[in-house]
Amino acid sequence: MGVKPFVMWPDRRLRTPAAPVGAVDDVVRRVWDDMIDTMEAMPGVGLAAPQIGVMLRLAVVDASSERGQAIRMADPEILHASVEPRDHEEASPNLPGVSARVRRPRAVTVAYLDEGGERVERDFVHLWATSVQHQIDHLDGRLYVDRLSRTRRDMILRKARRRG
Repeated sequence: MGVKPFVMWPDRRLRTPAAPVGAVDDVVRRVWDDMIDTMEAMPGVGLAAPQIGVMLRLAVVDASSERGQAIRMADPEILHASVEPRDHEEASPNLPGVSARVRRPRAVTVAYLDEGGERVERDFVHLWATSVQHQIDHLDGRLYVDRLSRTRRDMILRKARRRG
């Protein structure tokens, strides 16, 4: 277990949809442990496995103020999203030095396999919802900049290129 290095943009893995997990086993649990260590070291509020080069549909989210409340998700999918939006400044360790305000649904209901391998449906709101959606985007081969206008996205990617 430990902190893993990030895949850096423009690595193609960041644009590749991750493979379904199907079942939770000890290998998946070890990946989750590494992901939590890596997320805490950032520090961040979420991490998707492709961000560290593991091309599986695994994510961890911890938007708690006290930390240590990470939710482990395998094969997460959004079942319902609220119509009410929420704007939040988003960033990614895969695109260091840049961020952007992104509008997403304020609340989502997500189904996923938990650490026991059970299918769970859970509601997330505010920062938790933003982080879950951000991680699912990574699992689908999308970055937060893909949710911006083309002009804004191109500007941020140019800035990221200069910093990288």
